[in-house]
Amino acid sequence: MKIDDFPENVRDHILPKVEGQLLYRCLGCGLEQGIEKLLYTCPECGKILLIYDKKFDRLKKNPGKMWRQIFDYRKMINISALKGIYRYHEFIGSAIPLDDIIYLGEAHTPMIEANALMQEKAGLRFFFKNDGQNPSASFKDRGMASALSYINHLVKKGQIDDVLAICASTGDTSAAAALYSAYLKPHVKSAVLLPHKKVTAQQLSQPLGSGARVFEIPGVFDDCMKVVESLSDRYNVALLNSKNAWRILGQESYSYEIAQDFEYDLSKKVVVVPIGNAGNISAIMNGFLKFLDIGIINVLPKIIGVQSEHANPVYKYYLEPDVSKRKFLPVTVKPSVAQAAMIGNPVSMPRVIQLANHYNQTAGHESVFVVQVTEKQIMDWELTANRNGHISCPHGGECLAGIIVAKQSGIVDSDDVAILDSTAHALKFAGFQDMYFSRTFPEVYEISYNDDLINLPVLIKPRDLKKIPESGKPLTGEEFQEFVNRVAQEIADILELKKV
Repeated sequence: MKIDDFPENVRDHILPKVEGQLLYRCLGCGLEQGIEKLLYTCPECGKILLIYDKKFDRLKKNPGKMWRQIFDYRKMINISALKGIYRYHEFIGSAIPLDDIIYLGEAHTPMIEANALMQEKAGLRFFFKNDGQNPSASFKDRGMASALSYINHLVKKGQIDDVLAICASTGDTSAAAALYSAYLKPHVKSAVLLPHKKVTAQQLSQPLGSGARVFEIPGVFDDCMKVVESLSDRYNVALLNSKNAWRILGQESYSYEIAQDFEYDLSKKVVVVPIGNAGNISAIMNGFLKFLDIGIINVLPKIIGVQSEHANPVYKYYLEPDVSKRKFLPVTVKPSVAQAAMIGNPVSMPRVIQLANHYNQTAGHESVFVVQVTEKQIMDWELTANRNGHISCPHGGECLAGIIVAKQSGIVDSDDVAILDSTAHALKFAGFQDMYFSRTFPEVYEISYNDDLINLPVLIKPRDLKKIPESGKPLTGEEFQEFVNRVAQEIADILELKKV
């Protein structure tokens, strides 16, 4: 649809302008810095940053109803820069011209309502938001579209060149970083650090295929992150982990999409996300707070973060009911099927603490919760969801397990509506399904098996047949017909089919 066909009152607002005053703001000392160069931590106190628009209140010139119209009409236009996360340009990257925005097909992923059987099992209505349908097959593309669009902007302005983008990863971050960096060649190259033998084969193939330099090191993600932080402190590299505040800014789009998909009515809504490095839950809280401040939504949804008992530092932090006594302590993680969430010292924990306090205060009551689930619950609920028409990854299974724990704990009610984050495509983690079906999980995962969820192929090969088809040696005539009849009969017997 062309802009000239839109109502006059929104026509001039469809194409966003470069405006606002974006700054890095330290979550420790409050120092503000310009965004002319890439910063990851405060130069004064070393704490992490959020990006803040000093002129954010200018957006209040338009009432919430007008903003809703603007976003809804932007859905109809054929401009690449506004198809992805930058449909919400004024809230995400108002300093970036449309010509500098990178769009590879990310964002606006579908929300799929669970079938009646699954909703009965969960005890409430819920949806999976399939972020595995992003271009690199995970939610990480949201943050990379933001971070690499800003890098592209700096490259075009001549402020940086010959950039090496680097990240630590449990798999998905490396795939997204390598993909978006590859799009900006020759100006941007990428390197990724992975924990040795702790990334699935499918995930490992992605950065290799995008041409990134891939380095595997002993240990877990937290060890990789320390090396990357050391590199970013000492060398001229662009860090692409969620320590990068531009990543958090892009991931806010997840909350904006949920608001738009529910026609901006978020009453009785519950958003469930795995915590991992804590960047996504931070971004989602910040996004909803912005929309509420401008009047686009009129209520904050509940937010539930989920952690496996094998990697649960945030859950342990919030176990202490007295805010003044809470103390964050990193944990030593154990292997988890929710691989991307296997992080014992989340970089964005300071963001979580500050934003959760602000979120609860703004809501007027506790609205951010953290629950813990077992590895068995994660696998069983992932497999159950996929048996009912979903493409849930283990992290989607973690969210489904989490909403059920939250329901049992009284955090949510049967008349709430939940949105579960399936953060990546199920095929990235097919190896875990294979281990479950073959009962070969290492003991350290603490997985026990439900026979009803195991599904294995059955070889149909009648033993008394003298000849069977082979590659390059097809059967013909009566021999082929006898083979077809016998195989069909055995399958019919197994399935207990009735003759017509």
